[in-house]
Amino acid sequence: MDNAVKTRFSVDGMDCASCANKIDTAVRRMPGIADVSVSVTTGTMTVLHDGTIDLNAIGQKLAGLGYPAHEVSTAASGHRHGPDCNHEHHSGHDHGHHDRAHAHGDQDVAVGEGLHGHDHGPVEGHWWRSGKGKLTIVSGAALAAAYALGHLVPSVETYAFIAALLVGLLPIGRRAGMAVLAGTPFSIEMLMTIAAIGALFIDATEEAAAVVFLFLVGELLEGVAAGRARESIRSLSALVPKTALLEEGGKTREVAANSLAVGSVILVRPGDRISADGIILSGDATIDEAPVTGESIPVRKAVGDPVFAGTINGDAALRIRVTARAEDNTIARVVRLVEEAQESKAPTERFIDRFSRYYTPAVVLVAALVAIIPPLLAGADWNEWIYKGLAILLIGCPCALVISTPAAIAAALSSGARRGLLMKGGAVLEGLGKLTAVAFDKTGTLTQGKPVVTDILPFGKTGYEVLALSAALEVGSSHPLALAILERAKDDAVEIPSATELRALGGKGVSALIDGVEVFLGSPKSAAERVDLPLAHSRAIAALNDDGKTVSVLLVGHLLAGAIAMRDEPRADAVQGLERLKKAGIKTIMLTGDNRRTATAIAARLGIEVHAELMPEDKQRIVRELQSQGFITAKIGDGINDAPALAAADIGIAMGGGTDVALETADAAVLHGRVGDIALMIDLSRRTMKNIVQNITIALGLKAVFLVTTIIGITGLWPAILADTGATVLVTMNALRLLRPIR
Repeated sequence: MDNAVKTRFSVDGMDCASCANKIDTAVRRMPGIADVSVSVTTGTMTVLHDGTIDLNAIGQKLAGLGYPAHEVSTAASGHRHGPDCNHEHHSGHDHGHHDRAHAHGDQDVAVGEGLHGHDHGPVEGHWWRSGKGKLTIVSGAALAAAYALGHLVPSVETYAFIAALLVGLLPIGRRAGMAVLAGTPFSIEMLMTIAAIGALFIDATEEAAAVVFLFLVGELLEGVAAGRARESIRSLSALVPKTALLEEGGKTREVAANSLAVGSVILVRPGDRISADGIILSGDATIDEAPVTGESIPVRKAVGDPVFAGTINGDAALRIRVTARAEDNTIARVVRLVEEAQESKAPTERFIDRFSRYYTPAVVLVAALVAIIPPLLAGADWNEWIYKGLAILLIGCPCALVISTPAAIAAALSSGARRGLLMKGGAVLEGLGKLTAVAFDKTGTLTQGKPVVTDILPFGKTGYEVLALSAALEVGSSHPLALAILERAKDDAVEIPSATELRALGGKGVSALIDGVEVFLGSPKSAAERVDLPLAHSRAIAALNDDGKTVSVLLVGHLLAGAIAMRDEPRADAVQGLERLKKAGIKTIMLTGDNRRTATAIAARLGIEVHAELMPEDKQRIVRELQSQGFITAKIGDGINDAPALAAADIGIAMGGGTDVALETADAAVLHGRVGDIALMIDLSRRTMKNIVQNITIALGLKAVFLVTTIIGITGLWPAILADTGATVLVTMNALRLLRPIR
C-alpha cells in the first residue's frame, strides 16, 4: 500500500488481551485496512489504511462490540512527523507512512457517535460511576430482589431469576453477537451466553442469574486492575506542568506549556516543575530529577547545562531556553516509545496468542463431549452432564491465559521507563534476561565522556598558580582539555589573571603574555624543546602517562612551573555496575578505539577485560566472535560510532541523556547514563519472565483444578466463573507487582 494513511484511535473499552484480539480481528476484516496495532495498556489502536475508508465505520464497528473509539489527532498522540517522514520506531510496525492530517488541533474526534452505550473498559475514578460499575450494581440488585421475591412468593421464583438473569445477560449477549459478526465466534461473552441459556433449559435459573452477576463482578475487577496499569503510563505525562512562564520583551506571562516553541525562553521559579526540555541561560540551582530518573539525590545545574521537563527546580530562579516542543520532550518521547513497545509482542506472547486460537475451540469441543457422551454411551442423567459441560465452558475461557504475558510485559516496560530504561518491545525485554555477555564502549559509556583534571604537579610554582596561569591561557577555548582546566579552576574558585597575545601553536600548545612574561602550556615533548626537564620531573610525567592520563606542562619564561594531568574518568557507578553484572553471571568486556595505554589504565581501575585501538568493524567482529562462542551478547555504546557492533549484537543498548540517538538508535536505551542501570534492566527482564511463568501457572493451574472437580461433581457453575474471572484478576494483580520502583 504505497499511499497508506496512519490513523490513531483512543479505544475506551479494553481491559484484557482478549478484548484487543476481538478489536484487531474486527477492524482487520474491513476493506481498505492494511495493518492494525492494538495496545491494551495504553488503550490505543493504530490503523494503517488506504485513506478511502470511512473512519466512522470503524467507530461504529468498535462501538457495536462495546469499545467506544475516538480518533486521536497527530499532536495529541505525540507524533508530529512531516510528510516525508520515513523513519521507524522499532516497534515491529511500519511507521513510515503519512500521518492523517487533522484540522482540529489537539482535540480527540469521537467516531461512531450515538453507539457508545456500553462501558467495557478500564475503570478509572470511582468504580461505581463507570458504566461497568452501574451495570454490576443493577444486576446485583436484581439478583437480590429475585431472592427476596422468591422467598416471599415461591411460585414466581423462576421468573424472578430469569428477569435478574436478563438484566446482565442482554448486554453480554449483544456483545457476543457483534463479536460473531466481526469474526470472533469463541469470545468469553459467547461462552457466557451459551452457559446461561443452557442453564435455563436445565432449570438452573438461580445459578444462571448468580453466574452472570459474578461474571460482571469479575469484569469490574479486571477493569479496576487495567485502570491501574494504564495510570502508570499516564502518570509519566502528568509530570509535565500544563503552564509555563514565557519571557518576552523583558516581561513574563503564563502560557500553555504545549504552545512553547523551540528557542523560547521560560522562567522557572524555585519549587516549580520545569515545563520543557531546555538549556539553562542564567541561574544556578539544584534540580530534583527523581520524578523522571528515580535518582534521589538532586543534581546541581548551572548555565549551559541541560534540564528535562517534569523535573523540579530547587532553590533559585532559572531562565531556560526551550530545546524541544511539548510532543518531543524527553517524557513525551518516553511515553511514545513505551506505547509503541507494548504493541511489539514478545516471543512468549506470540506463542500464547497462537495457542489460544486453538485452545478455545478445543474447550468448546471438550465441553460438548462432556455434555453428550456420558448420557449417550452410559445412560447418565442428561441434566447433570449438560450442567457439567456448561461449567467447563466457563472454566475454559482463555482470558487469564491470554493476558498472562502482555500484562507483565506492559507493567515492566512502564516500570523501566520511569527509571529511564527504555526497551523497545516485549521481544527486547525478554531477550535482555537471556544475556550472557555485555560489551561496553569506553568513552561516554563507562567513562563520563569528557576529561577532568586529575593531578596538578607544582614544580617551580605553587599548585594554585599553576592552575591559575593554565586557565588564563585557555579562556575562550572550546577544546575538551581546555574546558577541563577551566572547570577545575571554577570549582577551586581560582582567580584567573588576564592574558594578552594569545597564540595557538599547532600540535604543540598555546602561549600568551601574562604580566609581560611569556607563558606556555603544551605537551611534554614541546616543553622539552624549550627547557630542560629534570629526570625526576620526567619520571613523574611518564608515570602519569602510564596511568592513561594526558599531561600538559606549564612554562613561565624559561622556568618549569608545573604540569597538569587530565583524563576521562570512569562514571561514578561504573565499578559497582560492572560488579553487579559479574555477580549475575555475565561476562563483561570493553571495546574502544582509544589508545591501548589509556584503555588499559581505565580497564584496570574497573576490573574489566579490554580490547583497544579498534575500528568500528573490529568492534563488530569481536561481538560476532562472542556470539560464535555461544554468548548471547549485548553491545552498549552511544549509538553512532558503535552502529555496526550495535546492529550485530543480539541486543544493542544506547547510553545517553535523552538524546534522539539514545531514544531512536538501538533496541534499548539507558537515558541517564548509569552503568548500574544495565544490571537493573537485565534484572527487570528476569523478574518479568518469572512473573510470566507464575501467571501462566495460575491461569492453567486453576482451570485444571476446577476442570477435575467439575467432572467429578464437586464444583459447579459458580466456582467455574470464579475460576475464570478470579484467575484473570490474580494474574493482573501479580503482573502489577512489577510496577514497584526498581532498585
